[in-house]
Amino acid sequence: MNSKSAQPSRTHQPAAVGVATFVWLGVMVLLWGASWPVTKLALATVSPLWLAAIRFGSAAICLFGFVWWKGQLSRPPMGDWPIVASMGMLQMMAFTGLGMIAMTRTDTSHAVLLAYTTPLWGVLVSWLALRQTPTRMQLLALLVGLSGTALICSPLEMDWHAPGTLMGSIFLLIGAIAWAVTIFHIRHHHWHTSPLALAPWQMLLATIFLTVLAWAVEGAPRWGATDWHLLGMLFFIGPVATSVCFVISAEYGRRISVFAMSNFTLGVPLVGIVTSFLFLGNHLTGLFLIGLTLVFFGAVLAAAAGGPLPAFRFLQRGKCEKETTSPVSG
Repeated sequence: MNSKSAQPSRTHQPAAVGVATFVWLGVMVLLWGASWPVTKLALATVSPLWLAAIRFGSAAICLFGFVWWKGQLSRPPMGDWPIVASMGMLQMMAFTGLGMIAMTRTDTSHAVLLAYTTPLWGVLVSWLALRQTPTRMQLLALLVGLSGTALICSPLEMDWHAPGTLMGSIFLLIGAIAWAVTIFHIRHHHWHTSPLALAPWQMLLATIFLTVLAWAVEGAPRWGATDWHLLGMLFFIGPVATSVCFVISAEYGRRISVFAMSNFTLGVPLVGIVTSFLFLGNHLTGLFLIGLTLVFFGAVLAAAAGGPLPAFRFLQRGKCEKETTSPVSG
């Protein structure tokens, strides 16, 4: 692809958004949200880093096959390796690895909500990286969202004396910040090929490093491969809730605005919290619900403050498509 073909078309009009787009995005939100309690159940048998490695390893295999079937499989060009490393190491390895470790120390409802404070940290990352003074709406988003985070992490809501509770919350917030840094990189990276074509390479990179870390920290796997119930959960977490949802996000997320996609994916933590309450029996206190409302409202304000700024220009089959948001992680 030459440099001219990589420039966004100024006259390209977005395709009409049909009902099917919202149906598929709804399926994505449901699957990603439901993957949180399923992950919690799987962690009872599989250690966190090994589970993260299995998740991205199985998803990478599926995506390599899908991208090959679409005729887009090729080695990433040199210009896209920085984003491959950023998404593979920060969004996938750090966010997911730290999140799974944290889930062994706190309940799923708290974990999924703290993990999705990413839009709030994105405001701070942009502020520090671009030296741009936040707008009043961005400051309000930070104030509201971080107030909710403080409530959820406070000793009034969490038992700080319980082993690992405070550390688990810190891990979740670090993971959310790592994801925010990745989103900032995505928005400012000059893409040479489509995000979908790069996804299996990002997952492969995450799998390699997670496997090395798992072997060094947790030792050899200690679970058998004959537990069909466990294998079913692993299949759902990896091939379904990771690779299938990534394809849905890449294919249908680009058909709506960045603002709409940002707010659409806020349904993921809500689904995760509701399913954890229904199937895991997580107790939702009044203070937690207040914190949930504040974090959710802060995230909406942060997305609104960002306006319709494109996350990146989606390139596919050598032609520039409409500007869109990036695939997200569940």
